[in-house]
Amino acid sequence: MIDVHPTAVVHPKANLDDGVKIGPYTVVEEHVAIGRGTNVQALAHIKDHTTLGCNNVIHTGVVIGGVPQDRAFEGKPSYVTIGDDNIFRENVTVHRGSKPESQTIIGNKNLFMVNAHVAHNNVVGSHVIMVNNSVLAGYVEVQDHATIGAYCAVHQFCRVGKYAFMRGYARASRDVPPYCIVEELHTIRALNVVGLKRAGFSIERLHALKQAFQLLFRSDRNLKLAMEHVENNVELTEDVRYLIDFIKLSKRGVAMGKRKSPESFIEDF
Repeated sequence: MIDVHPTAVVHPKANLDDGVKIGPYTVVEEHVAIGRGTNVQALAHIKDHTTLGCNNVIHTGVVIGGVPQDRAFEGKPSYVTIGDDNIFRENVTVHRGSKPESQTIIGNKNLFMVNAHVAHNNVVGSHVIMVNNSVLAGYVEVQDHATIGAYCAVHQFCRVGKYAFMRGYARASRDVPPYCIVEELHTIRALNVVGLKRAGFSIERLHALKQAFQLLFRSDRNLKLAMEHVENNVELTEDVRYLIDFIKLSKRGVAMGKRKSPESFIEDF
């Protein structure tokens, strides 16, 4: 059963699956598909060329599928594709792709808090948290389990690695490496030990990452030599290998840390 409030405006060609709820004064445009059990609350606007999966919750004032804030946009069809079990709190905005037939992609089980903004052509993984007033510019990639703190800003074409944590008010115009805490202007503060413990990382996994972190971000070697040293002297667990590969694939350079003693930046296990 589909539950549409009488004040909502839903295009007759919009595709609503069973169990969808549409709240008061909400607008759902023509080229929209909304999956089973999704709840679109009052005053939200789901715009053309948006696909929402199952069991999403769209709070008041959310706009999904808006035209990108890009002067190069030509007005041709582009898309937003969203998975399942996401929560979009009040006034979140998600823009569709800028180039024709391109798309903005969001995975599953993410939480977008009040006023968060996901710009055109972003790729956001799963289990991501974007805190109040955080913003992603165009073509940003945010990997699984990352947290973008309040008022954080990520520059276009940057990547935020999995299990990374951007502290409130942090800014990044370089890639944010996985497993790390970043603050201020793309400055690495620490290994994200608390977050990794909560995610179930074993002591052995944490130990290998700690060794790699010290060599990469707390030594006097340049990054290329530090990576070689890690590959030759640290157990190359799946996590360490992922961290090294992430850095090697960077096109914008990666965030680096303040040059202080390792002990001042890494918590004990």
